[in-house]
Amino acid sequence: MQIFLVGGAVRDQLLGLPVHEKDWVVVGASADELLAQGFKAVGKDFPVFLHPHTQEEYALARQERKTAPGYAGFSFNTHSGVSLAEDLLRRDLTINAMAQDDQGTIIDPYGGQQDLQRRLLRHVSPAFSEDPVRILRIARFSARYHHLGFEIAQETWQLMREMVTAGEVDHLVPERVWKETSRALHEPNPTVYFQVLRDCGALARLMPELNALFGIPQRPEYHPEVDTGLHSLMVLSQACLLSDSTAVRFASLIHDLGKALTPTDILPRHHGHEQAGLAPIKSLAKRLALPKDILELALLCAEYHTHCHRAMELTAQTLLKMFLRMDAFRRPERLEQFCLCCEADARGRTGFETRAYPQADYIRGAFQCCQTIDVEALMAQGFAHAALGQAIHAQRIKALNEFKNINS
Repeated sequence: MQIFLVGGAVRDQLLGLPVHEKDWVVVGASADELLAQGFKAVGKDFPVFLHPHTQEEYALARQERKTAPGYAGFSFNTHSGVSLAEDLLRRDLTINAMAQDDQGTIIDPYGGQQDLQRRLLRHVSPAFSEDPVRILRIARFSARYHHLGFEIAQETWQLMREMVTAGEVDHLVPERVWKETSRALHEPNPTVYFQVLRDCGALARLMPELNALFGIPQRPEYHPEVDTGLHSLMVLSQACLLSDSTAVRFASLIHDLGKALTPTDILPRHHGHEQAGLAPIKSLAKRLALPKDILELALLCAEYHTHCHRAMELTAQTLLKMFLRMDAFRRPERLEQFCLCCEADARGRTGFETRAYPQADYIRGAFQCCQTIDVEALMAQGFAHAALGQAIHAQRIKALNEFKNINS
């Protein structure tokens, strides 16, 4: 039995980056031998074992054979005769196909170290094309290492495009697409993930509602970048500066989906894009199996972001209606997320990246005024049931009007 450190731990160690988790491959052993040593078997598709003390993952060296379309269509050979080189050959990228023995020696049969030096993301073998998840992974690695100068090898680009044309990405299940996408949203450059998917054709298959924004013009006096798809990526970049929330980042990205549905005869204006965006957001949410909280925030941002942009013009009634629609009195954190998304939208424009956005603080201040209502005092005056609700509503309107007078 031989045990080797493999994959990301070796890669990041060579890059001088922190190693957050370690994966190991075991050569020359069987599942029974590992179980006898106290390892715990996990994983449905192939044997992976947790170390009895460190809980790190140990996998038997294995080979794969494609048996059906999609990322799950594989059979595995974990016979004790599978070599380390055979195991590494099945991995996605050369920089992930290196191993390290217990003496610290790097085993690199496919040129991973050279590609690290060349800042190149390159597939190990043609078997890359058998697993569509690898398109998502290479897009995510591009987002992770873009700031270090990494680029995708031309031959890998070609292979990715061929996979899309062959329909491989159509077999990806929503949960797996969202898992990779949500992880990509927290890489150093999340916009690169979506740009890579678009450039290889996968975005049009996986997120057609988002892909449809590219090439849609906007009024240049408000959007010097003009292209709505580019604007969406710029909004995501700004959202990443404002918040580490997955919900804020993704809702910011997709808040303008309605602009792809604008009739061509009124372009570059986008009257009614707020309401028009609700249906494509729901469609995208279903395709990606979006968590409920992210869907709800995205819908609110689509419907009300222009309300926030012109916050100082809104009547007290409109402000309160918006707060109630957001369920802000029970979920004030969602109003805060909404404000961050709107600020990202305002700054996600060429030349507007550092401009102040007082509208967000205005919305926050207006909401704080509503929260000062003394409900117990109203109850002490005899208000109850429906009458109490009406009294609270009236007091909130009064407070909002006073706030508007002070801040006009």
